[in-house]
Amino acid sequence: MSKDRSGDPAFDRGDRTQSFDPASRSKLTAYDLGRFAGDSLFDRLARAVCRAECLPRKELYEAWEVARRVRRHFRGGRLIDLAGGHGLLAQAMLLLDDSSPEAVVVDRVIPVSAATLHRTLVETWPRLTGRVRFTEGDLGAVPLEETDIVVSSHACGALTDAVLRLAADARARVAVLPCCHDVESCDAGVFTGWLDAPLAIDVTRAARLEARGYQVRTSTIPGSITPKNRLLMGAPRASASD
Repeated sequence: MSKDRSGDPAFDRGDRTQSFDPASRSKLTAYDLGRFAGDSLFDRLARAVCRAECLPRKELYEAWEVARRVRRHFRGGRLIDLAGGHGLLAQAMLLLDDSSPEAVVVDRVIPVSAATLHRTLVETWPRLTGRVRFTEGDLGAVPLEETDIVVSSHACGALTDAVLRLAADARARVAVLPCCHDVESCDAGVFTGWLDAPLAIDVTRAARLEARGYQVRTSTIPGSITPKNRLLMGAPRASASD
């Protein structure tokens, strides 16, 4: 039986010295509000997620870390969040840079609770009203434009390759956080003699994107959130052609 700590002063004030694993798949709830008591954008976003009571802790931290790294390089543009689930990544990017006109979240099945999360975010940031659209369908359900920013966090296996291909075909900026590196369906290129298979797959992805005329950037998010923490970003070179 878990202990009710709602009356514990250290818990109530969100004491950062208490163990709080950012990789946990436990849902954030109102009981976690005290852990995010600051005035930073992240703390405000986290409190909204806590009030929605539908999102695993890990997804909050992943979305935030990806969003802020991508926004350092990519501004403006319509946001297309492929295999986006609850759409927190796209909405966090809207909050970080309000110059994007809208975000479109595409997934084969949109979680019912995505509406709950979006509603809670709108209550905190009314400027999000009417600027986030959820579309059920395959990755290609929304035609891409070259001014778009295409993002995808942990699209499993070959889905990451499909995201990269769709973005490159449209000459759109793109950022992916790959996971589930399936050696049967993903190309590891010529690097498996030097690198383990998952890393070889991601290096091949970066090389393939560069070969299509993209300026490629590589980064990582904290490994304490996920071991699948390699972030691949690319933007078309001005004079590039396929």
